[in-house]
Amino acid sequence: MKVTSADIVISAVKPDQYPSEPIPEFALAGRSNVGKSSFINKMINRKNLARTSSKPGKTQTLNFYLINDALHFVDVPGYGYAKVSKSERAAWGKMIETYFTSREQLRAAILIVDLRHPPTKDDVSMYEFLKHYELPCIIIATKADKIPKGKWQKHLKVTRETLGLAKEDELMLFSSETGEGKEKIWGLLKKYM
Repeated sequence: MKVTSADIVISAVKPDQYPSEPIPEFALAGRSNVGKSSFINKMINRKNLARTSSKPGKTQTLNFYLINDALHFVDVPGYGYAKVSKSERAAWGKMIETYFTSREQLRAAILIVDLRHPPTKDDVSMYEFLKHYELPCIIIATKADKIPKGKWQKHLKVTRETLGLAKEDELMLFSSETGEGKEKIWGLLKKYM
């Protein structure tokens, strides 16, 4: 997909702040610092529309990015970050659950995991949460550039088995450094739109 326009529309914390346009949305879930913002930036060919940070826990709202006036990427707060208070984590959890369980425009959840490591307990919990609510899932195994090409399949197998992936869920390689997987992912997102 050729991206001609991309803008952050709103940072929302509750449903009445969500954009009202009936356009497809793809929500990006993943642990803190896994590379959700880098994924967005690479997919839309921008250096820093989605702000990246070396400090985990930077995203604290639902950030809606409008792409080509045709779809939204929705960046949700990362999970598994220890330095956030329990009450703050609970508030984020409620905000995320409300979005995932009530948003009609949501076409699929994009769960981003780090290809270099087996998915964490939090990744497995998030995947199970998404499956519980029968949300279509696209699993993006990022940081593919950090692993030799010959070992990709072995790492993908570990990811698939650790998450207990359902047959209908897609698992795709990605690198925000090299752009590996970018066109395939756009092709897949078009199917969901």
